[in-house]
Amino acid sequence: MSIFQEGLPATAVNHTALSPLTFMERTASVYPDYPAVVHGAVRRNWAETYTRCRRLASALKNRGIGKGDTVAALLPNIPEMLEAHFGVPMIGAVLNTLNVRLDAEAIAFMLQHGEAKVLIADREFHDIVHSAIGMLDHPPLVIDVNDPEYGEGQPTSELDYEAFLAEGDPEFAWQLPDDEWDAISLNYTSGTTGNPKGVVYHHRGAFLNAMGNQMTWNMGQHPVYLWTLPMFHCNGWCYPWTVTAMAGVHVCLRRVDPQKILNLIHDEQVTHMCGAPIVLNALVNMPPEAKAAIDHPVHAMVAGAAPPAKVIGAVEAMGIKVAHVYGLTETYGPVTICAWHGEWDELPLEERAEIKSRQGVRYPTLEGVMVADPKTLQPVPKDGQTIGEIFMRGNTVMKGYLKNPTATAEAFEGGWFHTGDLGVWHEDGYVQIKDRLKDIIISGGENISTIEVEGVLYRHPAVLEAAVVAKPDDKWGETPCAFITLKAGQRVSEQDIMRFCREHLAGFKVPKDVVFLELPKTSTGKIQKYVLREWASQRQAS
Repeated sequence: MSIFQEGLPATAVNHTALSPLTFMERTASVYPDYPAVVHGAVRRNWAETYTRCRRLASALKNRGIGKGDTVAALLPNIPEMLEAHFGVPMIGAVLNTLNVRLDAEAIAFMLQHGEAKVLIADREFHDIVHSAIGMLDHPPLVIDVNDPEYGEGQPTSELDYEAFLAEGDPEFAWQLPDDEWDAISLNYTSGTTGNPKGVVYHHRGAFLNAMGNQMTWNMGQHPVYLWTLPMFHCNGWCYPWTVTAMAGVHVCLRRVDPQKILNLIHDEQVTHMCGAPIVLNALVNMPPEAKAAIDHPVHAMVAGAAPPAKVIGAVEAMGIKVAHVYGLTETYGPVTICAWHGEWDELPLEERAEIKSRQGVRYPTLEGVMVADPKTLQPVPKDGQTIGEIFMRGNTVMKGYLKNPTATAEAFEGGWFHTGDLGVWHEDGYVQIKDRLKDIIISGGENISTIEVEGVLYRHPAVLEAAVVAKPDDKWGETPCAFITLKAGQRVSEQDIMRFCREHLAGFKVPKDVVFLELPKTSTGKIQKYVLREWASQRQAS
């Protein structure tokens, strides 16, 4: 035995399970009177918010909910959703935040698969809740949330959330988990093929990724955070815990509305917000007088494909500084960031945008990222050209998929988490996604990155949104098919788009088919490419 181990065991004095639950207790004790939550007319400080979380935990325990039990939440970005992120795990239960855009059948599947004992639901989703509950043999206890920002609506149950909180003890003595590996939350993947998979997070990973957010974004003390990102999405990228740790202000937003976003940025002096690039695109396309409301620095974190150069330039002109991150449901949300270098600020916009399009380098709280051959797991050269799959490992990778050991084993094969994303490694170690494994177009033996083609389409002055997928082709196997939403009042032809692409792309990369329509999206603003692939196949068949 090493001399440094002998007689020096871990004890209660020097070892505690890592959990983001400690953030709430500390902030409420240090900054009890500081603002914590803003939601319409609702203004609560940290002492009040902590009390409500303890009441929720106590009331759940009084109803027989305990360690390992699932508590589901079908809620928009309202204070009750924030409270659930603390109150539920305070008793060792597991929070399952449900996507509010899903249909009743999908909700019913998740409630059954996750074995939810309780469902906290907003009145806006009354019809879906009742339909979903009707499909279950053992329905959960439903708690009705009546948000004044929504209106009266139909109750989801006879048990009111505020009345339920009143059952709880405001001084409830909650406990940290015995083991930081204990589950803290359950998040379901989008399930574009087959049933969605349940991704299980643990307390340690949630603590570390919450800290990773602060370390990489440098939010500082008392950030004012606007909830443009759904809290149901990867637990809001762990920002319910990060913002709480930094004694910030949670500015709630039921749904994305560009005008309301600009109003809240101005009125509440918002400093930070997260979301898909589509949110920034919506702000850029607002009238100049509306955009003028931003009179102080604002930081926006975006994931997915980086906004095109033109959008980045317009966003920067508004006073919003963009940080580009990357992650998956299986990694607690973002775990890499395009860490910025000061000298890059001197580059022209196009070059800055090109760098910013990279998914970047790992958070300090993630142990490893590599781009490698999907079969051999041999790293690819750092030449910015050789395509491989992106792999990750570390404390902020999920525990695994609930009740699905086969899928878990496949995802972790070779000691790395397989992301399913294709990318390259640049000389400086920065990773850049080129496509999803399922999205890459192989045309006549040539690989075509849909992200590259989309980047060109976004440079067209008439294009608002664009997505490119593979369309089956008898001769080439696959060819690019572009789906485009035009800006209001703009009119261009399919030939105009193709001609523009030929000026900027190799001939085999130019879309052979162009479709103008409203792009289908998920509730988080991501374009549903699997729907577009189906449409492209139908066009080929017809």
